[in-house]
Amino acid sequence: MTDKQTDVQSRNEKFLKGTFILTIASFVVKVIGSLNWIFVSRILGGEGIGLYQMAFPIYFFAITISQAGVPVAISIITAERVALNDIFGARRVFKISLALMLATAIIFSLLTYFSATWLIEWNLVRDERAYMSIVALAPTVFFVTFLAASRGYLQGWQRMTPTAVSQIVEQIFRVIVMIVLADLFLPWGLDWAAAGASLGALAGAVTGLMVLVYFHIKLNKDIEKNYSAYLKPTPQSNSESTLSIIKRIFKLSLPVSAASIMLPVVSNLDLMIVPQRLEAAGYSVRQATELFGYLNGMAVPLVNLATILTASLAVSIVPAISEARALKDTARIFRQTAAAVRISNFVCFPAFVIIFFLATPISSLIYNAPGAGPAVMISAVSIILLGLHQVSTGVLQGLGHTTIPMVNMVLAAAAKVILNWTLTAMPEFGIMGAAWATAADMGVAAFINLYFIYKYIGYKMEISQLFKTIISAGIMAAVVKIFYDFTLAEFSSEIFSTFGAIFAGCLVYIAATALTGGLLKADMERIPMIGKFGVKFFTRIGIFKD
Repeated sequence: MTDKQTDVQSRNEKFLKGTFILTIASFVVKVIGSLNWIFVSRILGGEGIGLYQMAFPIYFFAITISQAGVPVAISIITAERVALNDIFGARRVFKISLALMLATAIIFSLLTYFSATWLIEWNLVRDERAYMSIVALAPTVFFVTFLAASRGYLQGWQRMTPTAVSQIVEQIFRVIVMIVLADLFLPWGLDWAAAGASLGALAGAVTGLMVLVYFHIKLNKDIEKNYSAYLKPTPQSNSESTLSIIKRIFKLSLPVSAASIMLPVVSNLDLMIVPQRLEAAGYSVRQATELFGYLNGMAVPLVNLATILTASLAVSIVPAISEARALKDTARIFRQTAAAVRISNFVCFPAFVIIFFLATPISSLIYNAPGAGPAVMISAVSIILLGLHQVSTGVLQGLGHTTIPMVNMVLAAAAKVILNWTLTAMPEFGIMGAAWATAADMGVAAFINLYFIYKYIGYKMEISQLFKTIISAGIMAAVVKIFYDFTLAEFSSEIFSTFGAIFAGCLVYIAATALTGGLLKADMERIPMIGKFGVKFFTRIGIFKD
């Protein structure tokens, strides 16, 4: 193997190692979060969850605006500077970014606090009991802003372990405080209980930030030890003013921010449209709040859990492609993009099958809310489309085309609003109409992203690989359905039938993808830790060739 081939392999392994670390952390975080929702849902019920979900989009909107896309910009610029050995420039960008974050963190924390009353008076939040939850989330905006900026800088160095560890610590403290305070405040009323649950976010943000401070200290020591020759300003750094750096940050961050803003904007539009249109379909205010809780508080977390790997890919691929772009390595950009899309499809299709065909039993077992089944089932469609959207957005951001995902999100949001308004008010659809609208939102954004990726680097989805994945998912769906129905009739155990169907389906899916060639040996070889064992196993049984 030549030095160049070794370097390429090392960089690919670094990219996938970062993805692997973030995926494990995200899985742990999501599992903790899902367990949390089991307890919180039992404490608050559908109505209490609805109150919490009415406050959360407002908080999400505030933290998105306060960050202004700067963390992604930090990651992109830092990766570029490190690739060119401009360590002084990377540090300087981070310091300037922190100053910007301080101002926005203070402003939007205060705005969140004072907006609670206005939103209720203007009837933008339809249930006044959500007031306490909005107020409780206000101070969290300050700490989360710095948390995100710190993660962006460390990710620019392609160090994903700090993000992973801080996410786990943040989630543990968030969950503990959320459950304890929700139960403690429940005797005072659902509004106080939902507010107590909201305070969990503050505890998590503070502890997560403390973890990142430790990793920043560790990084600085490593820089002093390994990059001492590159700590002085380069000619480019000397000629670059603070104003020009700020302009570059905003050039990259504002489109990212605008694209990110679309998520809370869409959530707030859901808040304003979905309950109102459910009422138009014949539901009472309380019923509409409960159904809204089913969709946003139960179905959406399951979709997010199913896309943890693609979310990790989206994070780690940004600095990886930024680095390759700085080095003008177009071949590596193409390879990483193709691998990311293949991995997205490989993971998201079986997740869709599980959630779609086992929606009601999963809702019963996890949330004790079988009524959430229809919303969960239709939301499963979003898994495949959200995975593609996440990965394609990360690729475009790494290429420096941060404006494109923003425009695409606007177009997709317009489609969702129209479908939400139309379908949700139809009694035959109801909350399922809102779930279909969400799937359409992700689909429109994803496919337009893929078009522009093809335009800039010539990549288009590998149809043969996609077809093999779909065939394998279809075989898996049949196994899941047959196994669940048969075992439930024979043993009358929903737990055994559900988890048995998931296990059997996953085994069949892996076997089917390997037999059809949907699982590539090259992709498995790059997977950290488990890849080598997988290759040996499939080679031994004759699926992979030496």
